[in-house]
Order: sequence, then C-alpha cells, then structure tokens
Amino acid sequence: MIIKDYNYLPEEAKKIRSEVFVKEQGFYDEYDEFDDIAKHMVMYSNEEPISTCRIYYNSEKESYIIGRVAVLKEWRGKNIGRRILNAAEEYIRENGGKSVMLSGQVRVAGFYEKLGYIKQGETYLDEGCPHIWMKKNL
Repeated sequence: MIIKDYNYLPEEAKKIRSEVFVKEQGFYDEYDEFDDIAKHMVMYSNEEPISTCRIYYNSEKESYIIGRVAVLKEWRGKNIGRRILNAAEEYIRENGGKSVMLSGQVRVAGFYEKLGYIKQGETYLDEGCPHIWMKKNL
C-alpha cells in the first residue's frame, strides 16, 4: 500500500469522502473552504483508493488540523485508519508541527484515544452528529 499527497482535492479523495460521509452517514455539507488550502492524502491498495484525510494549519487553534479521515467500508478493521493518520502526523512533524487536533465523531473517539488523542472541551453537533475536538502533542 502507498500513500500519496496532493496540494489539491483529488477525485480519489472526493470519491472516498462521498461514499463514507454522504452515502453511508448522511452528511450533506461535505466540501468546504478548507479543501482549497489543505494537503490531501490518499492511501492506495493496488492503485485502488481506499482511504483519505486532509491536513491544514489553523492559526486560531495554533495547531495543525487533520480532518475528513475516511476509510472505505470494506477496508475497515485492517489498521488503514491508523496508517493514514500516522502518515499525516509524520507530515506535520516534518513541517515543524508540535501538535495536531481533529474534530472526531464521538462514536469513534475511542479509536483516536488509542492513538494518543485527548478530548478537548464539550461535544457539539455537526449536521446533527455528535463531535468532539481532540488533541495530540507530537
């Protein structure tokens, strides 16, 4: 498996995010202004895109943000999410980042906690889905 990064939102990432967040989970406001400034990562298995995430720096939070972490359904439970997050964290370290934050769905917060993320503040709703900010020092 390989991970490629892009300075634009590639079609492969759009396809994965549409499948996971729009079709599976019912989100409708999937694309935003951060897609234009983010670094996008896509993981491939035999040239098939299977996972994606995006990275950008948020000056207000004084931290890099990892977002839109998505793994196609048939690839879940195979450490794909862990691998793409590790690659994103490595990119952030290489670019001088000392911490990373993400807005995780509460139902998968345990996954992020196993990777060293700590819940920050209160839960909030994003399109009716409970989310919580989480942070990890690198």
